[in-house]
Amino acid sequence: MNDAKGSAASHRGLTVGIIACAVVAVIGVALWMVQLSGGMIQTGMRNLDSWGFYITLFMFFVGLSAGGLIISSIPNAFGMKGFGDISRVAIWTSICCTCVAIGFVVVDLGGPLRLWELFVYSNLSSPLMWDIIVLSTYLILSIVYLWAYRREDAGRMSHTAIRVISIIALVVAVGVHTVTAWIFSLSAAHEFWHTALMGPWFVASALDCGTALVLIVVIALQKAGRLTIERSSMVNLAKMLAVFTCVDLYFFACDLLTSGFPGGEGANVVAMLVTGPLAPFFWTQIACMVLACVILFVPRLRTKGGVVLASALVIAGVFCKRCEILVGGFQIPNIEFADVANRMTITNWESGMSLFGYQGLVYWPTPLEFGVALGVVALGGFLLLLGLRYLPLHLKEKAA
Repeated sequence: MNDAKGSAASHRGLTVGIIACAVVAVIGVALWMVQLSGGMIQTGMRNLDSWGFYITLFMFFVGLSAGGLIISSIPNAFGMKGFGDISRVAIWTSICCTCVAIGFVVVDLGGPLRLWELFVYSNLSSPLMWDIIVLSTYLILSIVYLWAYRREDAGRMSHTAIRVISIIALVVAVGVHTVTAWIFSLSAAHEFWHTALMGPWFVASALDCGTALVLIVVIALQKAGRLTIERSSMVNLAKMLAVFTCVDLYFFACDLLTSGFPGGEGANVVAMLVTGPLAPFFWTQIACMVLACVILFVPRLRTKGGVVLASALVIAGVFCKRCEILVGGFQIPNIEFADVANRMTITNWESGMSLFGYQGLVYWPTPLEFGVALGVVALGGFLLLLGLRYLPLHLKEKAA
């Protein structure tokens, strides 16, 4: 009786969540129409900082999606014991996050109706085109991977076939985040981006924030009575999250040490992060990720609530890092200023900002951007909850 009541309550909760996300998504679409009608001048982006909040979130959700697929692929690819139903949930979260990432690319375009030209007049030497190819492949492969799992559950697909798909998915998942990193690191005109460690940064961040999202979702499903998982699986995932987070911090530290060592050419980048306009993001990132590691490494703190808190801290830390990378790249250009200083080229020019004496952030999103972004995220939440509500993503496992 109690199980039936709990199941009914969880169904109602998912239904309410689906409706709420749908409403917010519709509002976001309406705001996007306002953006299209008035032009991109309504955003905080300008010629000198042509990427903003939308591309920051694009990077962030690509990481969330890649991490989820990597977690589900590694055990099968290397013949290890898997995470059972967690893998299916991870694949679905990966699909939803990929859709959100693509959505942010679409809303970042000033003329989305001309998107077809990108494929008709493709420049295959551009990292942007590489990213479009691998991201499309990645989404299709994720859907095929989930379908293959369902076929295996029905006894219509061999485990060998699942393993082959897992190996391909693992390679593509790493590739999609590496190529996304190359969009930035191959741009020599921006000091903060021009580093060979950008690819490892992105992959490491994908692993920790993707694992964190999967942990939050599966613990929430278990709390709602919709999924029973072994405690050992949760503990192993938590330990993996701790290791991934440490590796992420290690790569970041290596790059900053090389840049900021006495005489290093990137000392201005380190100063911008540590004491400059991006310091709030940098120190929030470090605090969140270090605290998360403490929680995950100490067994007494590694409760379900502690794991959820640590996962949320990791996701917040990675988001701050994405903000640092995006804004920081435009903050310190490697090229001479070659444009007229006016309201079309510089954010907040109306306030009388002096370009060469400005010490604040070169970019900050407008309320319109926040509203459109919330709508895109709500669309992803709608897809996620819809799948958890109606798709056969899991089979009951034995409780620990």
